[in-house]
Amino acid sequence: MANASFLVLFYTTVAYWLSIKYQRLTILKNLCWIGVVSSNLFLFLLLFSRWILASYFPLSNLYESLLFLDWCLLFILLFIETKTQTKLMGAIILPIILLIITFASLVLPPVMQESSPLVPALQSNWLMMHVSMMMLSYATLIIGSLLSILFLVLSLSKIPALTRVDAKSLGLPSFSSNLLSNIDNWSYRIIGLGFPFLTVGIIAGAVWANEAWGSYWSWDPKETWALITWLVFASYIHARLTKGLRGTQAAALGSLGFIVVWICYLGVNFWVKVYIVMVFFLN
Repeated sequence: MANASFLVLFYTTVAYWLSIKYQRLTILKNLCWIGVVSSNLFLFLLLFSRWILASYFPLSNLYESLLFLDWCLLFILLFIETKTQTKLMGAIILPIILLIITFASLVLPPVMQESSPLVPALQSNWLMMHVSMMMLSYATLIIGSLLSILFLVLSLSKIPALTRVDAKSLGLPSFSSNLLSNIDNWSYRIIGLGFPFLTVGIIAGAVWANEAWGSYWSWDPKETWALITWLVFASYIHARLTKGLRGTQAAALGSLGFIVVWICYLGVNFWVKVYIVMVFFLN
């Protein structure tokens, strides 16, 4: 099912790019919708089967969390497309989704893809809530940050026509006729949706840590970067609400969130492993 999802996502990504080029071809839009739904279903069945076979919610290792992140991204993409009626966002998000499942299926060694019995500290409902909320927040914030990056690319582009594209030509009937205004507003809305998930995930993680180790917060690298991620997006939302920050300044702060999310999710884990290996060989 993972391989099937990878193949479907690959061809769906191509269909999305072609649908932006040839917008009048209805068959391409239908293929995009079928591809996203099929990939979402394959990932759901894969995660559900691992849940049944392992008898615990499939978020115990990096492989499972990457697949769950992909499923969340696809689910949110379906929701966004029903609201915007455009394939522009899918053309931006699908390559990230494809890279994630490629990394999970082809880069991670087989031993990291296998289910293993949970240690006592991980056998907690708070862990399931913490990880699921964090993955959902990561997916939402990644999409919102990607739109901020797109805003910067278009607004700073040397091709002026890109900043004056009629939104209706891309199926964006809301907000205004300016493409950049639509991207800016949707980035803000999506980040505003993901921020509460991040907050709930961090709180649930603190409760789980206290239940497992007797301390709500220990300032380890993962917790520190989770706090940094929260502060970055809290600053973004605060600036939008109270200072009326818009345009390139808001997009720059939102784009920073994209980097911070990936450092918090993957960067911290790999840095720790690299540090341990370096210390081992130096000693």
